[in-house]
Amino acid sequence: MRRGRLAGMTMVLAALLVLSACGTTTADQRLRVLVPNSPGGGFDVTARTAVKIAETTGVTDAVEVFNLSGGGGVLALSRLMHESGNPDLVMMMGLGVIGATVTGKSSAAVVDATPIARLIEEQEGIMVRADSAYTTIGDLMTAWRADPGEFVVGGGSANGGPDHLMALRLAEAVGIDAARINYKSYDGGGKLLPPVLAGDVDFAASGVREYTQQVNQGQLRVLAVSGSTRVPNLDAPTLTESGIDVVFANWRGIIAPPHISIADKDALIDTFIALDQTPEWQSELTRNGWTDALLTGDEFGAFLAEQDQSVAATLHEHGL
Repeated sequence: MRRGRLAGMTMVLAALLVLSACGTTTADQRLRVLVPNSPGGGFDVTARTAVKIAETTGVTDAVEVFNLSGGGGVLALSRLMHESGNPDLVMMMGLGVIGATVTGKSSAAVVDATPIARLIEEQEGIMVRADSAYTTIGDLMTAWRADPGEFVVGGGSANGGPDHLMALRLAEAVGIDAARINYKSYDGGGKLLPPVLAGDVDFAASGVREYTQQVNQGQLRVLAVSGSTRVPNLDAPTLTESGIDVVFANWRGIIAPPHISIADKDALIDTFIALDQTPEWQSELTRNGWTDALLTGDEFGAFLAEQDQSVAATLHEHGL
């Protein structure tokens, strides 16, 4: 009997080691959401807002949110890829992560992950400190054109991310050579805010709703927004209204590790569809100025492939 118990224990331990090596978690492991930049940025705010609503409305049980910064999101994406087959981990991501994989020549690619859901689109804002000498987007663009190398453009994404892409599009539209842009990247909107307020950057291109509090408190001035229509409850024109031919939107969504089962993929998709249908989430979309952009499963996968190719082409065109 003693030898039997030892043999049984050995078999259990061996099974646990196999499960551990495969990255499989136990049945009662709660869902974890990986955020690929620091707290306070757009990815972080979106993830924590979604999780809070999912928990309070009963869409999910308790969910863990954790941050892993590095490489503009590449470090987090690599972590996701190393948990192949694990359905208990998902990652908040967006346009910035795609750009970072291109500029960083990463072996990890979003198209190799399991596509779950695109959730939102968000307009970029062109912002300055409230006491800046530039009171209109026209004033700012005139000064930028005169001496682009001396203007520091701040963004909350790495090279190739949405804020950098926004700066490239804006420069092209107003006749500035992209090679002369002095773009300085920060790890998310939370890291970008202090240098903007301190005047260390001349203007910022970033997700406009990340700075609602500072705009409302009179610390920041939004000179223009990048969408086709104005942002509700924000006194700022669109770029096209201002005679600048740019319409641009960032987006955010959820991917899972590769090689999860079809059943697990479908269950995760159903979770985010259920979240999207809650009045609480719809209310947050309005409050944050986010556009509901739900796209799930294989359709989201096709969108990711198109974005991957498009961003790569744009960055290669500019020597990045």
